[in-house]
Amino acid sequence: MSELLPLADAQRRLIALAARLPAESIPVHYALGRYIAGDLIAKREQPAADMSAMDGYAIRFVDRNGPWTLIGACPAGSPPCRALQPGETARIFTGALLPEGADTVVMQENVAADGDIIRLTAEPSSEKGRHVRHKGGDFTQGSVGLPAGSLLNPAALGEAVIAGYGELSVGKQPRVAVVSTGDELVTPGSDTLAHQIPASNDVMLSAMLSGLTAETRSLSRIPDDMGMLCQTLESAKDCDIIVTIGGASVGDYDLVGPAFRKLGAKIDFYKVAMKPGKPVMAGKLGSTVILALPGNPASAFVAATLFLLPLVRFMTGAARYLPDYQSAATTEALPAVGPRAQFLRAKVGQAGISPFNSQDSAKLSVLAAANALLCRPAHADAADRGEMVPFIPL
Repeated sequence: MSELLPLADAQRRLIALAARLPAESIPVHYALGRYIAGDLIAKREQPAADMSAMDGYAIRFVDRNGPWTLIGACPAGSPPCRALQPGETARIFTGALLPEGADTVVMQENVAADGDIIRLTAEPSSEKGRHVRHKGGDFTQGSVGLPAGSLLNPAALGEAVIAGYGELSVGKQPRVAVVSTGDELVTPGSDTLAHQIPASNDVMLSAMLSGLTAETRSLSRIPDDMGMLCQTLESAKDCDIIVTIGGASVGDYDLVGPAFRKLGAKIDFYKVAMKPGKPVMAGKLGSTVILALPGNPASAFVAATLFLLPLVRFMTGAARYLPDYQSAATTEALPAVGPRAQFLRAKVGQAGISPFNSQDSAKLSVLAAANALLCRPAHADAADRGEMVPFIPL
């Protein structure tokens, strides 16, 4: 087992421990934030027939100079009026079906009405089909609207509905137990002594998991006691993932690794070539994927961004589950990087991306002020001011 596993290798090995969860069918109203289990195949054409893109008058292009005789109206949501004959027009509204014979729409601003006689007051339509949404112009029946593994955001849900769906097959979401350990942890909001710390990490990680899991079970403030820790971990074996925070290093009171091994877990890797977040451990406890994260807040946050969230997204069916990297110009020169990839808390804006002066992994104030993690890959050369560098938006 490598002393320090490269980040990409560790991510691949973590995902290899997991499996996609089965699919379930749910109403579209509850599918926001889920990942579609198979390709979305359109059940209908959109539009289903030629329709108007404007309020105006439906005409035959060959009659584009007018004048026209008004023969009726075509409101949206109704069958079209009778077919147009030469020299005729029908009042039409946005979204209404074109009557037979019509192939162009003249905007209402470009005509004047004198009883049933409609005259053009502007240049005639320059092209056939002007202001018409043609049948199948958005998509055709049988076409693939969304590939499997797509995130169902609001626009994707709208597409699914217009394609004919009231329910969607999506990947099930995992059940995740979040276990925070340490004698120093106390209940949020309670008074603290100098040696105590409010338990913030499990709240932070649970918030990061919001909407991604079927259940996030918070097992917080477990003391540094082997018996109690083993009992807690054993109680979480019905979950798909157990993620622990703190106690994953090699100190006398770092009991997470020994506790997992005592319960029969198989550890796949321990320690990743990254900063912060080196003491990350992963393996299996029976059929449950286990992930141990460091206890410093920034370390836990970065490790969760790089490991926990991709793991959850993979299990629930995402085609793209690793973090999406963007790039921006650095506002200051950056030194060369050693063998550990670095993730600097940073602020990105119109001027570029600026790392904070302090990168102390215990400082939540810096993490809370950041809107990006500036990525410095292992063994990266020094970067001059203005050079494009990768980052993960937060």
